[in-house]
Formats: sequence, C-alpha cells, structure tokens
Amino acid sequence: MKKSILTFCATTVLALSISTASFAQVKLPQASSSTSITQGLGIKNIALTYQRPNVNGRVIFGDLVPYNEVWRTGANSLPVIKFEEEVTIEGNKVPAGTYGILTIPTKTDWTIILTKNSNQWGAYTYDKKDDLLRFNVKSEKLANKVESFTMQFENVTTNSATLSLAWANTLTKFNIKVDQNNEIMASIDEAMKGEKKPYLQAAQFYLNNNLDLNKALSWANEAEKANPNVPYISYWKAKIQLKAGDKKGAIATAQKGVELAQKENNAEYVKLNTQVIKQASK
Repeated sequence: MKKSILTFCATTVLALSISTASFAQVKLPQASSSTSITQGLGIKNIALTYQRPNVNGRVIFGDLVPYNEVWRTGANSLPVIKFEEEVTIEGNKVPAGTYGILTIPTKTDWTIILTKNSNQWGAYTYDKKDDLLRFNVKSEKLANKVESFTMQFENVTTNSATLSLAWANTLTKFNIKVDQNNEIMASIDEAMKGEKKPYLQAAQFYLNNNLDLNKALSWANEAEKANPNVPYISYWKAKIQLKAGDKKGAIATAQKGVELAQKENNAEYVKLNTQVIKQASK
C-alpha cells in the first residue's frame, strides 16, 4: 500500500512538472500588435515603434478614449519616435533624440505631446514636466473606418513628411521638416575634390532644391562632356536650362535627348525630353 501511494505521488509530481513546463513554453499573441517603421527623410532616418489596438466593435473616441484626457496613443507602451538629426515639427525645433508620443484628443482637434520620458507603459506615470513639446492640430472625420490604429508617414519629399494617426473614423496628422541643404552642399563640395566627381547628382540636387542654377548647369555640362550620348543627362540639363529661363537652350538640349533616346529605343526618355520641349515651347 505504501509503495502504491509513493508511486502515485511520484506520478502526480511528474505529470504536474510536465504540465507546468508545457504551459511555460506557450506563446500567445498580443491583443495589440507591435509595428516598427523606418522612414528615410533626406539623408537621415526617422524610426517609429507603436502598438496597434483594434476597434473590435467599440466606440473609441469619447468613450474608450475619453476626450480632453491624456492618451497613451495606441495600446500598451507609448509610441516611440527617434530622430537622427534636428527636425522641425509644425514650426517647432526638435533636437535629435528619442521621444514618446502622447495625445489629448477632442472632437475637433488634438494636442500632440512629445515627452522626453519615452519608456512608459500607458499614460499612468505621465508628468508634464517631461514634455519637450506640445502643439495642436486639427482632426477630421473619415468616411471609412480604420479598424487597427495606424500611424504612417505620408507625402514624403526630400525634406518633409507628414505623420498621420488614424483610428475608427478619426484622422489627425502633423508635419515634419528637415533642413539638410548646408550639410549636403558641404558633402558635394568635398566630393568634387575627389577623382570621381558626382556632377549629375549635384546638378539634380541644386535643381530640385532651388539652389544656384548656374552652378547646376556647369555640372550638367561636365556630366554631358563625360557621357555625351546619354539621353537622361540631356533631360536633366534641359530642365535646368528651362528653370533658368533659357527656353531656346532647353529645347535644343531636349531635342538632342529625344534623338539619343530613339537610338536606344528608350521610350521613357523620349517621353520625358519631349515633355520638356512642350513646356519650353509655351
């Protein structure tokens, strides 16, 4: 009898051990998924990590998320945004660094808060003394419901982007800008001292950023000398001439670009050079 009891106890302990070990290894999905985005902006990056709760049939703003109260902006931990360099957000300078995002939604607009305390679970320990920046932006109603809370970068250019926040039937957004011209121009000047000079890339940058067009044209000419039979160089040179007001020169350069592109059966640059000719002919 004693042996049977001992055997039973040993068997029970073993079974419990196996059950506990099995349970410890179970991986369950989070109710709100986590997402990370790295968005290039000019020559640097913005990194964003946030949680994505779902509507799940609930009334979100004004109920689950009360109006006029600080909200964690998603679920679980705060969204964390990292800037590799100084940026301007809605006219406010923000130094390079890592920040948490909190918000205060109302029916018509939101207060966006960048906090220096980015390591927070929810808004329970939020302290206004940690604010780096506060600003207000308008919100709008969406015709189509957004089931999962979504933050995304939109309208990205070489020096600006919009960060939008959408959930349920509400959308708000704010603008982020960078000023990298001095840094990029300095790097171009340095590269021009080297053996392999980036003439065309430099000309494109100056054209696209409304910088010295005479310098841009001189670089385009150098690129053309090095590669006289390339239709895309003719296209960019013609665009510079057009922007500088030299319509006659732009037409002549673009016509050359069309001829070169036709020889290569390059329909894309036949089209693009032809577009410059039409613009310059007005």
